[in-house]
Formats: sequence, structure tokens, C-alpha cells
Amino acid sequence: MDAAGWLAERFEENRRHLRAVAYRLLGSEGDADDAVQEAWLRLSRSDTSGVDNLGGWLTTVVARVSLDMLRARRARPQEPLVENMNGPGGEDPEEQAVLADSVGLALQVVLDRLPPAERVAFVLHDVFAVPFEEIAPVVGRSPVAARQMASRARRRVQGEATVPEADPGRRRAVVAAFLAAAHGGDFGALLAILDPDLVIRADAAAVRLGAAPEIRGAQEAVDRFAGRAKGAQAVIADGVPSAAWVVRGRALVVFSFTIAAGRIAAIELIGDPERIARMDIVLPGPAQQTGGAG
Repeated sequence: MDAAGWLAERFEENRRHLRAVAYRLLGSEGDADDAVQEAWLRLSRSDTSGVDNLGGWLTTVVARVSLDMLRARRARPQEPLVENMNGPGGEDPEEQAVLADSVGLALQVVLDRLPPAERVAFVLHDVFAVPFEEIAPVVGRSPVAARQMASRARRRVQGEATVPEADPGRRRAVVAAFLAAAHGGDFGALLAILDPDLVIRADAAAVRLGAAPEIRGAQEAVDRFAGRAKGAQAVIADGVPSAAWVVRGRALVVFSFTIAAGRIAAIELIGDPERIARMDIVLPGPAQQTGGAG
């Protein structure tokens, strides 16, 4: 095997890990794929003959690329994320499910509030156990400063982490209030039920059906999303009060809510047929199952 082939094989061995790192850092499957692809381009152009730990080297490259992307995102906070599901590995439903489960939407909301360098230091150390000596050059600080950045981020995550509402009755009441306000066009009532820092994210399938990839802020959600929410109805998805766009008795897009302190903190729009098929979805009225039941 020639050198190029050997590098390609080593890269493929690390791809899943690299994509997990990028997804944790960026919170977007499309951006994660872009970061991994950029890492491959940099690897193919680099002399790695002196690299003893290629996996660690690639992790550092992905982290640096992700940090640049986070900083660029901060410079245009109103620009929604654009999901690109055609990148490497993006069409693997099983991998998508693993990534989706690896970062709860409530935690992602908190991570999104961290400064980019703090987020990178925290995720690399606390999630992937990368030593601060290796994190330091990524964030452009000393190891001591990198440790302090991760510590600050950890305190913020622990202090601000959204604790999801566990009581089904309360969740059902909040979802019902959201749908009633959306159906009635009562924007004031909608704002009252939404957390000011609400984040709405849609997967690639929901985007293809017309949803925005990402909406941030309660007011922005009311302005851009309320009209589309009019067509949603209450459902129970995997035993949790949720909502869905239903067509001919089947859920086309499922609304997964993160509810805390009586308000909706995040909404995930799930349109991927593979994910919906694995769900146990019960429609209101006469007992009727969709998703995984059929």
C-alpha cells in the first residue's frame, strides 16, 4: 500500500471519532461533516512522518477547524445553520441516531451560550479526556489558562443546565398551551410559553419539507415559525407529550420539546423517516399508532 492509501485507511479508522468530536463542538451534523472533510484535506496536504499519534493529531485539527467555525458563527449570530447531509457519513441513519442521542438538545442550548474557546476547552477535556497540554495550542493559551477556561465553562454548564420537566401532566399542559396559542394566532400567549433563549432545530428531512434549519430566540420563533406550527397537533411520542405534522394518519414531522420551568426551552423537528419509524407515536382521539407501529 502506498503512503496515500495508508493515510486514507488511518483516516477512515478515525472518522467516526472525529465526527463525534466535531458534532459535540458544533451541534450541527452538516458542520460536523464539513469539519471532518477539512481535516482530511489538511491531512492529505501535510507531512505526518513525524506524527506518533495520528488520531490525536486529527482530533486537534478537527478541534481547530471547529473553533474557527464557532467564531465565524458568533460573527453572524442571526444566520441559521445550514445542514449538509451529503458530507461523509451523513446518510447513515444509525450514525445520525447515535450523534443525535449523544448531545441532548437542552445541553446543546447551554453549550451554544459559551464563548467558542471555552466551549472547545470544556468539550475536549470533559467529554473526550484530551489533556490540557494538547488543548492549549488549539485555543491559543497556556495549559493553565486552558484549564481555567474549561473550569469556567463547567461552572456555567452546571449552573445553567436546563433541567427538563419530568411530570407528564405539566409537559402535556405546556404542549397544549403552545398548540392552542399557535392555532389561534395568539402571539402574546406564544411568547409567554417560550423561553427567551429558545432554540428550534430541524433535521435535514424536516428542512427539505420547508422548516428552517435553526431559529434562535422566542421572538424570532414567533415571527418565523408560528404559522407553520398551526398545522401541528398533539401526539404522544415514545410516551412523552409531543406534537407532529400528521398526513393521512401518519406523523410526517415530530416536534420534540425540551420544557423547563414551565417554558419551552428547545424544539427539535424530526422528519427523518428512519427515526420516526423507530418511535411509538399515538395520535389523540381513537387510539392510533404511527411511526414504529407501522
